[in-house]
Amino acid sequence: MVNYVVVFTLLGSLALLMFGMKTLSEGLQKMAGPQLRNVLQKMTANRFMGAITGMFVTASIQSSTATTLMTVSFVNAGLLTLAQAISIILGAHIGTTATAWIMSFGFTFDIGVVAYIAAFVGIIMIYMKKYKSFGEFLFGMAFLFLGLVTLKKTGMAMELDKNADVINFFSQFSSGSIGTIALFLLIGTVLTLCVQSSAAIMAITMTMCATGAMPVELGIILVLGENIGTTITSNIAALGANVSARRTAFSHLFINTTGVLWVLCILHPFFTMVCHLVGVDVDKLATDMEYAKVNSNIVLPAFHSAFNIANTLIMIWLVPVIEKIVCKVIKPKPETEDEESRLRFISAGLLQTPELSILNAKKETVVFAERCYKMFGFVQQLLHTTKGDEFNKLFSRIEKYENITDKMEVQIANYLNQVSEGRLSIESKTEIQHMLRLVSELESIGDSCYNLARSMNRKRQHSNEDFTEKQYEHIQNMMALDDDALQAMTAVVKAGDQKYVDLNKSYNLEHEINNYRNQLKNQNIFDINSHLYDYQMGVYYMDIIAECEKLGDYVINVIEATGAKDKGEK
Repeated sequence: MVNYVVVFTLLGSLALLMFGMKTLSEGLQKMAGPQLRNVLQKMTANRFMGAITGMFVTASIQSSTATTLMTVSFVNAGLLTLAQAISIILGAHIGTTATAWIMSFGFTFDIGVVAYIAAFVGIIMIYMKKYKSFGEFLFGMAFLFLGLVTLKKTGMAMELDKNADVINFFSQFSSGSIGTIALFLLIGTVLTLCVQSSAAIMAITMTMCATGAMPVELGIILVLGENIGTTITSNIAALGANVSARRTAFSHLFINTTGVLWVLCILHPFFTMVCHLVGVDVDKLATDMEYAKVNSNIVLPAFHSAFNIANTLIMIWLVPVIEKIVCKVIKPKPETEDEESRLRFISAGLLQTPELSILNAKKETVVFAERCYKMFGFVQQLLHTTKGDEFNKLFSRIEKYENITDKMEVQIANYLNQVSEGRLSIESKTEIQHMLRLVSELESIGDSCYNLARSMNRKRQHSNEDFTEKQYEHIQNMMALDDDALQAMTAVVKAGDQKYVDLNKSYNLEHEINNYRNQLKNQNIFDINSHLYDYQMGVYYMDIIAECEKLGDYVINVIEATGAKDKGEK
């Protein structure tokens, strides 16, 4: 008869463990988010440095998934090459083995007291603004340890090694059988894919072996399956990303799958070697159940570490070959007419590391700013287009870009709102607020460009007259000032994490635009009274000049929204 209390206790302890890992990882990411980005971007001079970087970052944040998703997002943003990303992922495979050793420690010793102390100190620090992230890290550690302790105690209390059904189930499998190996590989892969946490499945595997319910020989097959299953997350995340990011995610799958295949060819001697390294008798492990129960918590993490270290040491020399293979398998999609309207750097799948997803949003705002500048270039062309077909074609393109800016604002804002639902540091929340205002102001620039095009179109449709040479000269001068302002604005948006940038040029241009508008406004009244052109032509003329001045105001709003400070404020 099923004991539902025990079942729910097991599920609850597993949930505690998974929540603890997530909270611990996010707490560490919040404490060192920007530093992690800088490390991954700068410490990848060669494949060996990249692997060492990936190893230490993963060991620090206790999540290979976070490191991989971070790497995929950096490749998506064009900050890392595919070769650099592959080397980081190789290192992450070694770093992730630290998690299994932490679990081994939890299964070997009673860490319940440590869990309660961590929870007590953590809850105090959570209410201290300065140490909130460290408090979350400690709280995550407490949940992780409590989950391990409960999982261990519940598993032991079930006495699965004495359950006839469990014994009969595992006894029908031979660890040397190809069918058994394939089945348990599949089970490990599918379970990891469903739970989205190799750490959780590793804990279950260690519990089953520690209770004597499952032979260690089958446990190591599950561990290999978990190594394949954990690669699926990054591939799912990269589905909506660019071709480089998809190649990075696929390289993760290729490396682990290839590693599993070669180790299966020498599984018995490799397993024997690992047992000798940790001082475990491989023969007693297969025949003495009590011996196996005691030593499984050393053998499993040791096998996990040995496999990933060996695989990395082999694959690190084959990075150029791996790069060529994944480039042949993952080919660029043919560009469509709607390519311009798509976001380049963000997708919903990359939200699993909210603290680091902000980087993608920043890159997307740079693209947004560049598209606004490109749109203004079309407006300047439209001013001098006289042929009807060419004018209509260019006007339609400006109209299309206006729709693109509307979509970009909504998509980036929705993405930022989703990111803000995650566990973020105060600094990151402030950054999101700045970016939400920034995309709103960029969309206003798109509207302003479209309004300029509409004013020109109205003049063309409702008047047989044209602007005077002086009017054209004044409009061109005003647009030249706007062009300079947009260039300066794009440079500020690109500056990104730089706290201090030169804003003098932008503010000087804004004052110049305002003064020029006032000058032309007064001149327009004088010219109309002097009958240089009629009143209606003056209205069309001033509509364009006034809209150019508004555009200059929106440019300053964007700069203020970035949160950038002038160098003079240092």
